Amino acid sequence: MIRAARIALGIALCASLASCGGGLFGGRGKKAAPTKALAPARITTIGVNAYLWRATLDTLSFMTVAQTDSNGGVIVTEWYVNPAVQTERMKVSVAILDQELRADAIRVSTARQILQGGQWVDTSVQAGTNQKLEDVILQKARDLRRNAAG
Repeated sequence: MIRAARIALGIALCASLASCGGGLFGGRGKKAAPTKALAPARITTIGVNAYLWRATLDTLSFMTVAQTDSNGGVIVTEWYVNPAVQTERMKVSVAILDQELRADAIRVSTARQILQGGQWVDTSVQAGTNQKLEDVILQKARDLRRNAAG
């Protein structure tokens, strides 16, 4: 415990000295390359990562949301019938698993049904659908984070 505290104190001391006049290694005369500031990756005022939450709601905005739990990180939609294909419907469930903005912090599950003989029958979802939705949500979340800083 004491060793960990000493290491943390040493890191904090180095960081504070580095921010004073040229850093620890005498960076005089050198101009630092400008870096674009990013908003923090962990914004959790709602219980889960706010970027992932907002990106998920934006991505699924064309569907009616049936259930949300921002503390548990769950979003479930109603069945959605594509106007172009009236004999097929989809339902999406998203679970945000972490407070960090990371690729493994989100899981998407989709269900698909087709209309046969006047009844909705479960059928398989096209391979890669869940992964594609996860990718879209993650990209939107990253964009939200970039835009929040600028």
